[in-house]
Amino acid sequence: MNERHLVECDPHSTGLANYTKSVIYFNPMSSVHKEQIHPEMETTGLTGAYRRLFALLSYNSTFIYNEKMHEFKRELFRNLPRFRSGDGTLRLLEIGCGSGANFQYYPDGCTVICIDPNVHFDRYLRKNMEENKHLCYEGFLVESGERLTHVEDASVDVVVCTLVLCSVRNVRKVLQEVRRVLRTGGAFYFLEHVVSECSSWLRFLQFVLNPLWSRLGEGCTLTRATWRDLEAAGFSHLHIQHISAPKMSTVITPHIMGYCIK
Repeated sequence: MNERHLVECDPHSTGLANYTKSVIYFNPMSSVHKEQIHPEMETTGLTGAYRRLFALLSYNSTFIYNEKMHEFKRELFRNLPRFRSGDGTLRLLEIGCGSGANFQYYPDGCTVICIDPNVHFDRYLRKNMEENKHLCYEGFLVESGERLTHVEDASVDVVVCTLVLCSVRNVRKVLQEVRRVLRTGGAFYFLEHVVSECSSWLRFLQFVLNPLWSRLGEGCTLTRATWRDLEAAGFSHLHIQHISAPKMSTVITPHIMGYCIK
């Protein structure tokens, strides 16, 4: 790991003594409020074992997803450099970063802050950091998207969520936090699977399978009309496309992608 951009910290020396596992690392120049971070997710017992397995399966599945969605992702993130700050830097916060599957699509020199509620993504995240040294990594914080109180107001240029809003507890709360941490003129990028159109057989199938799907997928929901939450979130501009993801499981074929500007 490139120590010029990333250091691993001792939680006892930075107000992180209550963390269940010392996997939080950050740039010492970071504006992240480390003293406000609190653990929320269990890492031991059956819950911990399940989350370790989920992290492993997710890491392996991202290769398949990226292969199928490569052109869509490349198009989605193509204009990221447009949102650089006046000094030419680009500070990006990724909510639900997982194993870092999006790193390859970010522009050179971009500074990335990673947030995910599953502490067990750490080992896979580090692998992708090693493979994407064109980026600077400011930190990895184990937190949910609904609670970003350790990130300052208006402190990032871009926020990214891909395949995340389907599984958060409160989409509107996440979007409120996104707007808070974005600077004016900054952008929120999204790529999400969503519920199918009304009165379709696929929509019926999604509602039938959703209880089991959600239980096995750590809260992933098949029946969210996420575009409605985005429309109601109060962004100044919304650029959105409804697409059909190629060669995906039928129930997650409907997707939306795009970006909002604060």
